[in-house]
Amino acid sequence: MTHAATGPTEAAIDISGFLKGARFVPSPNFDERPPEQPVTLLVVHAISLPPKEFGGNEVIDFFTNRLDPSAHPFFDTIRDLRVSSHFFIRRDGEVVQFVSGNLRAWHAGQSEWKNRDRCNDFSIGIELEGSDYVPFEDAQYESLARLARALKAAYPIQDIVGHADIAPGRKTDPGPFFDWPRFRALIG
Repeated sequence: MTHAATGPTEAAIDISGFLKGARFVPSPNFDERPPEQPVTLLVVHAISLPPKEFGGNEVIDFFTNRLDPSAHPFFDTIRDLRVSSHFFIRRDGEVVQFVSGNLRAWHAGQSEWKNRDRCNDFSIGIELEGSDYVPFEDAQYESLARLARALKAAYPIQDIVGHADIAPGRKTDPGPFFDWPRFRALIG
């Protein structure tokens, strides 16, 4: 599933936690999940770097600790952050994977879902290239739906939420332009 227009109809996660066909760019920002902690939560995020700008490699650089803090004034404010996500879906639907789904990516931060804190312990994070200010692309919904179905087939996922749902008041993503009914209809 490298691109929405040319990728297969269905995606698959292999036993090692990788999406077949995704571009893999390894992030150092991960660690082991706690023992016997099944993946039961899928968290949808949105990110753009610089804010409200799309199409560059800055998000990839950020998740791999290669972002040049002098390239944009905003980058200096996030220079010391060490974060990642399992997946990143670009505006054209391309899926980039940074961390195996079997490992803990650092995407949720301080978070809670259903009286459980530390959502990174039991979740998979998917970042959409976007912001609170513009709608997402059709190709992103298509790739996200294929990826979500594959993840649900590979892990005992019970809930799919936005970052704002697990960190209310701290986070707003995926934002007001994310069409939850459309996404839920696509995943069935």
